[in-house]
Amino acid sequence: MVQNWKEVGPNRYRETFGRYFEDFNVGDVYEHRPGKTVTEYDNHLFTLLTLNTHPMHFDTEFAKASEFKQNLVVSPYTLALLIGMSVTDVSQKAIANLGMDEVKFSAPVFHGDTIYGESEVLAKRASEKRPNQGIVTIRTIGKNQNGITVCSFKRNMLIPFRGHAVEDRVENY
Repeated sequence: MVQNWKEVGPNRYRETFGRYFEDFNVGDVYEHRPGKTVTEYDNHLFTLLTLNTHPMHFDTEFAKASEFKQNLVVSPYTLALLIGMSVTDVSQKAIANLGMDEVKFSAPVFHGDTIYGESEVLAKRASEKRPNQGIVTIRTIGKNQNGITVCSFKRNMLIPFRGHAVEDRVENY
């Protein structure tokens, strides 16, 4: 079990998040909570921020003529949401995200859907070039409120060994 606090003085504790390399075990699954109910505002804002001009995401009348009969949530938002949901569990202490593979959007997401995430540890190994760091590979899956998988992807992260995270060198962390 990962300790989400550290003692910083007598009877004084500081909340902490994430895992050190040693805390990851192949086969473990972390359920990311809370879930997030996607709003129309979320979708419109992300679509506009990223200059995605496809009307399926923000033009209700256009979307009504589609097979979905409603606006679709833009898929990069779903991906970003799941990455964000997983940070406190798997990458809060990461040095870097090294890449993502096998990104799949297997079902549509609509305004009002609630997304829940979970990540499974697929592999881990010590870095060959960076002492006190290792590479952890996870698969993250996002499901809607009905248990339907809407997105999945693999992610490789560079994770520090215990005592070697940035937060271990910053006094107020």
